[in-house]
Amino acid sequence: MRSSFAKSIYVGAAVLGLAGLSAVTTTTASAKSYATAGPYTALTKGQNVLVNGTNAIYSKPGTVKGAKVVASKKTVAKLAASKKSNDTFYAYGTKTTNRGSVYYKIVTMDKKYRGYIYGGKTAGTFAGGIKTTETLTTATNPSQLNNYYLKDVSKNTLWTAPKNTDINAKKVSLYGVAKNTKFSIDKSATKTKEGSLYYHVVAADNSGVSGWIYAGGLTTDTPAATATDNNSVTIKYVDSNYNAIGDAKSYVTTDTNTKKDAALSGNSVKALNTFADANAPEGYVVAVPSTFTTSVKYGQTVQVQVVKAATSKVSFKVEGSATTDTKTISASDLAANAYPALTPTEQKAFTGKATDPIDLSANALFAKKGGKLNVLVGATKTDANGKKSHDVYTFDATATKSANANAKYGDTYTAYYTVASQNIAAPQNSTETGNTNYVG
Repeated sequence: MRSSFAKSIYVGAAVLGLAGLSAVTTTTASAKSYATAGPYTALTKGQNVLVNGTNAIYSKPGTVKGAKVVASKKTVAKLAASKKSNDTFYAYGTKTTNRGSVYYKIVTMDKKYRGYIYGGKTAGTFAGGIKTTETLTTATNPSQLNNYYLKDVSKNTLWTAPKNTDINAKKVSLYGVAKNTKFSIDKSATKTKEGSLYYHVVAADNSGVSGWIYAGGLTTDTPAATATDNNSVTIKYVDSNYNAIGDAKSYVTTDTNTKKDAALSGNSVKALNTFADANAPEGYVVAVPSTFTTSVKYGQTVQVQVVKAATSKVSFKVEGSATTDTKTISASDLAANAYPALTPTEQKAFTGKATDPIDLSANALFAKKGGKLNVLVGATKTDANGKKSHDVYTFDATATKSANANAKYGDTYTAYYTVASQNIAAPQNSTETGNTNYVG
């Protein structure tokens, strides 16, 4: 009996053991199973696409074992919202899993992110986490199509397509293209993401050079010729002790067929003097106007003495019974709420050697015909009855010259005006920017 009972225990234990083993085997078989991916297929024609932020990017189709995250959904969402063309993607291949999911191999235009993203269930269509896009939008050509020059190819040069709008975009070789080569515009487009304007240009010299360039990289100004010993004179600016001040400048002649050590022509000498005086280092003016002669030769270096510059500000006054009984004309008294806008060249009238007297009474800015500061238009005034009027301030050269007899550059220059009232509203001028050197 005992032997029989013992056997029954061992048999029961064995049965239980097998049952337990069976249970373990079943649990292992139900663990996560992975998809398998078919072979990689290159797209016959690549496609520019945008991500929409709903799917991450993986090193291989996301449901395949061993797939690693290249860009998380959070990162992809940022790329989807980006306004930069370099965050546009290019799709160039696919893999389809045994579950029918299509994954596209994509890469950003700047090559920073590359991997697989879910693209729907139908090969050849772009769904799921991506959609097709056009990286360029056609724009209207400007009215002027010809006679453009490349402004600075170190900043904006020609490309086969605007940078980051085509995965194969590359710089166009400008080897042998002269600085004065003219270009014509034949197409215009904006980057879809940024909205920046680009032109497709073609060299007018029949060299076959063409490409896309940022609109700001073109200019209609004829570029200065490259300075050589055969066509230029170097100007070195010095102080009274002949220490160099600022950078040297190169005057380049417009004469042709000039050679090193040949004397400048009369017109070139005149141009050299003007150039030397106008290009003094910032904060300096020439001590004495340049008077070079035809003894100057191409390839030479000449010295020009400069001194510290001083700039005067202007105070605008309305005369009373005398120049001591005055009222200041403030910007708010004027129609445009600002003093007339002066060009950089016009503003130079207020700058000179601190030791030199300043007399602007006959300066073109104050001239009776066309002088920007000759007449100042007052703002519209409305009385209690609704009647509108405005004042007109007219420059008084005689009073101004007398009052500033001892003024030097750097001192405040006071301009005096007579005033007359006009019984109409002031004309409007919204173009003034108020950059006149002014002190109240």
